Amino acid sequence: MDTTLLPQLQVFLVVARLRSFSGAARELGVTRSAVSQAVRQLEEQLRVVLLTRTTRSVALTDVGRKLVETAGPGLAQTLTAVKELSAQPGEIVGRLRLSVSRASVPHVIEPVLPAFRARHPRVEVEVVIEERLVDIVAEGYDAGVRHSEAIERDMVQVRLTGPFRFVVVGSPEYLARHGVPQRPEDLLRHECITFRSQTTGALYAWELERGRKTWRVPVRGGVVTNDGPLCVSMARLGLGLAYAFEPMVMEDVRNGQLQQVLEPYAATVPGYYLYFPSRAQRTPALRAFVDSARESIAQGR
Repeated sequence: MDTTLLPQLQVFLVVARLRSFSGAARELGVTRSAVSQAVRQLEEQLRVVLLTRTTRSVALTDVGRKLVETAGPGLAQTLTAVKELSAQPGEIVGRLRLSVSRASVPHVIEPVLPAFRARHPRVEVEVVIEERLVDIVAEGYDAGVRHSEAIERDMVQVRLTGPFRFVVVGSPEYLARHGVPQRPEDLLRHECITFRSQTTGALYAWELERGRKTWRVPVRGGVVTNDGPLCVSMARLGLGLAYAFEPMVMEDVRNGQLQQVLEPYAATVPGYYLYFPSRAQRTPALRAFVDSARESIAQGR
């Protein structure tokens, strides 16, 4: 490929990441027509179709997806290296893109990000909040934050929180009307606020445990969402029972807005981890973020 097309390749990678020509234009500070022209020039040079466009959406073709997976990481490292050449000695310059779940934000991002930005003001941090599991390499992320069991085993993992439990909660008003479940199977007779996975599209079965025995209860109810905090909000309003990780609902339980049920069956998970591919350890911005996260953990924040 003609190396003069590297700017067009950079434009294409931004469009592929955002799935939007308009969004890419805003991020790059150019017109939408300039973005469209750059992608068209790249496709003509390569003699392939990289993107399929409709009036409402942009999607990668198989060839486009392969180009993102093979060229994206290398170009990102090259651009970062060029930026670092303009930095002062000891200064870190670059960009860090993180994929995190909404529930992890107050326990991971909020404690770490302020100190990190104060220390490294020339590192731009983009935090993308999404519940689906993503291929962080293919989709252009530097790292992600998820529960340990949701992370691919070939990733480097850095613990960010201690273990915590998933619990079942309901409002006092709901429990007064419908009764308090005593066993996992009782949930099948209750109105449960269900969570639909953005990754698989399936409704999530609530996981409970006691000793060595485990349950996966296929709960159902009249409210379905893909947002964990909304499940808790709906439970607070008395629409049904919710399944949430304990730190998210501790304040509501303390002030009496929610009541925990089936406590002996609460399932424990290892906690949140920052994860990234091993080659990404060479990125100064990511190494600095890992250091900031570890300091936050050591300080017990």
